[in-house]
This record gives sequence, C-alpha cells and structure tokens, in this order.
Amino acid sequence: MSRTIDQQSIDEVLELPSPWQLHYGDQLAGARIAYRIEGAAGAPLIAALGGISATRFVCGDDGAGWWSALAGPGKGIDTRRYRVLGIDYLGGSGDSSAADGRQPFPPLSAYDQASALAEIIRRRGLPPLHAIVGASYGGMVALSFALLHPALVERIVVLSAADKSRPLSTAWRSVQRQIVREALARGDGAAGLKLARALAMTTYRSPGEFAERFSGPPLRDAERFRFPIEQYLFARGDDYVQKYRPQAFLALSESIDLHAIDASRVRTPATLIGICEDQLVPLADIREMAGRLGGECRLVQLSSIFGHDAFLKEGGMLQPIVERALAEAKQ
Repeated sequence: MSRTIDQQSIDEVLELPSPWQLHYGDQLAGARIAYRIEGAAGAPLIAALGGISATRFVCGDDGAGWWSALAGPGKGIDTRRYRVLGIDYLGGSGDSSAADGRQPFPPLSAYDQASALAEIIRRRGLPPLHAIVGASYGGMVALSFALLHPALVERIVVLSAADKSRPLSTAWRSVQRQIVREALARGDGAAGLKLARALAMTTYRSPGEFAERFSGPPLRDAERFRFPIEQYLFARGDDYVQKYRPQAFLALSESIDLHAIDASRVRTPATLIGICEDQLVPLADIREMAGRLGGECRLVQLSSIFGHDAFLKEGGMLQPIVERALAEAKQ
C-alpha cells in the first residue's frame, strides 16, 4: 500500500526591518519579501532560485511553476521528499518591494537577495537550508548566500552562473537597458522592454538552435521582407511585456552586471553545472571559478542546443545531476 505524503503550502509576504540596508549603501523603507514554500511537510528545505524573471512559484502539479521542468513530484527537486522555497526578487515584478516607476529604485546586489532570503529563514524559524539550487541570477544569489550566511546552507548547486559577469555579457545587457531607458523617457517603456527581451533571446539560446529552427528564406509582404527568426523573437518580447515591468528589468539586469564576489571565501560544498553552448556564462568562466572556490567543488560539463536556457529546457538531463547533489548534502 502506498503511503500518502502530507503536502505543505505556505504563501506569505514578510515585512523586512525598516529601513532595510542594501549592499551599496542605500536603504529601503517598508521593504518586503514575498516567498512560497511547497512540498512534503517537515521535509528538508531547498531554496530554488532562477533568472531575473523567476518568481516564488517554482513548481506545481499543473506545470505552472517557472521551474516545473526540474521541480515537482518525482523530479530532480522532488516535492515528495523536500520542501521547496521560492522568492520574488527584491526589485522584480512580483510582490516583493520593487520599482514602481514613480521614483528611482536603488541599485541591488545579489547579496541583497541573499540577505532577504536569510531573513525569511531566521524570522520564520526555519531550519538551515538543505541546499540552494540556483540558476543564472539565482546561481549568483546562491554563491552570495553561501559567502554571507554559510551556517544557513549545507550545499549549493549552481547552474550557468559564475563569480562575476564577463564584459561581453555586460555589453549585451547594457544595450538592452539603454533601449528600455530611452523608451521610458518617451513614455513607452513596454515597447523598449519588448525590444530588449527580443535582443536578450539571441544571447540566451545557441547559434546552433537558431540555425536549425530559423534557416528558411525570408517572406515578402506589402511592406518588406520578414525573416523567420523575427516572428519568434518579437513574440517572446510581446509575451514578456505582459508579465514584467520595465523598471524591474532595469534593476535586476543591472544587478547581474554588478555581481562580483571573492570565490575563495565560499567554502560551502558546491556542485557547478556549465553548458558548453552558453554564450552568457561560458563554461570557461565556471571552470575558472571552480579553481578559486574555497570549499569542496564538483564541476559538471553538459552540452545543450538551448545554451544559457538549458536550465529551463533540459529537465531530464539535469535531474540525475541535481538528485545526486541533493543526496550528497545529507552526508
């Protein structure tokens, strides 16, 4: 007879001490952090953190969570064995404190996200994290958390993230942010965000995927030729502006490029996962960070046509790696 596992679901907004001190010296009055916990009641707690578009809704049986490819019943982050903690990033488009367009929002560090996460654990009387599984910006937050709050996490699993941003990636994002700023100045931030997201998609995926999917000839209409890749890129941009605020994009995109930590001070055991085709966080950067980390480290090298977006698209490939890393954290 199968045993029924009691499931837990908590969805709350925590008021942070006011004013909330930020890493770069600014303060937030009335700061708050929204979080969600779901999974097996009383089970070890895992924080799952993604890119700047990720929210506190990580998983869900209906596939609605942003990481439903990897988190959920029977998946790499198995909600039958663990509780999964997700957050809405400070500065983002969720229910945490964020830019509203009426006044400038202060610069944010991945350290600030880590400190807000630590505040949830302490204020809610939660046990130390069994692990943080962080991808892209979430990987930066995981590294920052391990540096600032090593007693609150047993192990980190970092996908497609390094200890600093490389200049070429910053160059791409700087252009995206300027597109949004100029559109906001004209009173049409949504148009700028659409273009910035379309441009960003060309860095998230690999040249191989685009060649495979969009190598057909352009089609001519009454106005001009239209290339197969255009429809895809601008459709992704249209979808993005329905869910995210331009100001949130500016705040968190900048936070990525401000990220820089001393890897030698990170002594928490780490599993690092790099993708050969990742343009934004090349495997070489992750390999170099592995050599600088101050604690036990295992580097896993994978190949995926999805490039930087492999953490969202390659759940089956990532599942055994993440399962092993989480099992090692029990030792």
